[in-house]
Amino acid sequence: MATVIVGAGIIGTSLAYELQKRGRQVILLDKGEVGRGASYGNMASIAVTEFMPASRPSVWKQIPGWMLDPEGPVRVSPAYMPKLIPWFMRFIAASRPSKLRQLEAQGAALCARVYDDLLPLLRETGLEGELTEEGCLSLYSDEAEFRADREHIEILERFGFPHRRLTGAEARELEPELSDSIGIAVLFPQNRSLRDPHRLVVALADRFAALGGRIERGEVAGFDRSDRITAVRLTDGRTIPADEVVICAGAHSARLSKLLGEPMPLETERGYHTQIMAPGISMRHSIIWPARAFMVTPTAGGIRVGGTVEMAGLDAPPDYRRSKITVKRAREALPNLRCEDFTEWMGHRPAFPDTVPVMSASGKVPGVFYATGHGHLGVTYAATNARLMGDLITGAPPPIDMRPYRIDRF
Repeated sequence: MATVIVGAGIIGTSLAYELQKRGRQVILLDKGEVGRGASYGNMASIAVTEFMPASRPSVWKQIPGWMLDPEGPVRVSPAYMPKLIPWFMRFIAASRPSKLRQLEAQGAALCARVYDDLLPLLRETGLEGELTEEGCLSLYSDEAEFRADREHIEILERFGFPHRRLTGAEARELEPELSDSIGIAVLFPQNRSLRDPHRLVVALADRFAALGGRIERGEVAGFDRSDRITAVRLTDGRTIPADEVVICAGAHSARLSKLLGEPMPLETERGYHTQIMAPGISMRHSIIWPARAFMVTPTAGGIRVGGTVEMAGLDAPPDYRRSKITVKRAREALPNLRCEDFTEWMGHRPAFPDTVPVMSASGKVPGVFYATGHGHLGVTYAATNARLMGDLITGAPPPIDMRPYRIDRF
């Protein structure tokens, strides 16, 4: 018998390694290749400063205007909108001031642990070289743009996350390719980047297998249970016996939890990137421009441009106009950027309406656990999720209060 982890992205693979290291016999199961979902195309950022809840009023009040703008940072498919109404109602309910304070603290508690968990994981697996030393620059054209982002900065100050304000000239000393239109920047030194996020997932899977872990390919059709979970059934007719099952399938987790009679309000925030292998420039830091809603990261042997949110469900085809919008905006910050030898990608980021992940035992089926909904912070939270879920599954006391992340909080 074994612990079956469903989902071989960065969340599931990190947890599989952690549990195998602790003596569990683990099977890592995915319908595709290891790390080919959102873990393949994320923006490669350890974004410890980005835990601010998306449900705050300053965001959701802009959504109607964004939806009317074909190049806005948020697009909602009209055909999918009726299915989103219950999710949006919970999203707005999470915007009460008292609730926002709780959600900020819950996100900060996870982000404060990130390097305590990530650095040991990278050292023990020999993967320290995958993490860069440079941080992230947040860009602003002028004081008005900076003031518009002041809420974010104040939250970081409240929770003690380091940052440093720079003039435009000081920012260009760090990144000479930045446009002269950048008047202010903020350096987030802890927001370091990965040299290649997909390569990291594959390397972790290799370390997991070297410890005796097993990787299986297959799509889940259902589950067997008596008084607790007993097996995972696959669409090809196979059955995998299981003492425990952990659902780590990202945006696909809601479909699996529904099979267990435990629906969750999980949606996909479809994200896009353009990976440019001949950009004509070099960069050391990642950059974000809040007012333009894009990010640029040097990663995977080139420069990756991403951003925007699309709400259109799991099954709609990609709309690569979203990728072209972010490249257009990136050139406002990086005027010498060329888009040559490039690929475009779309992936599914799992999003709960309160922006906080679920890391929890099932409320209905003994032996089932959930680790999903990490949103834009999957790679950021991966090692911490592995530590906390490892404690939860093995019965060790976690270092933080896990009640805010339970499945039955909705």
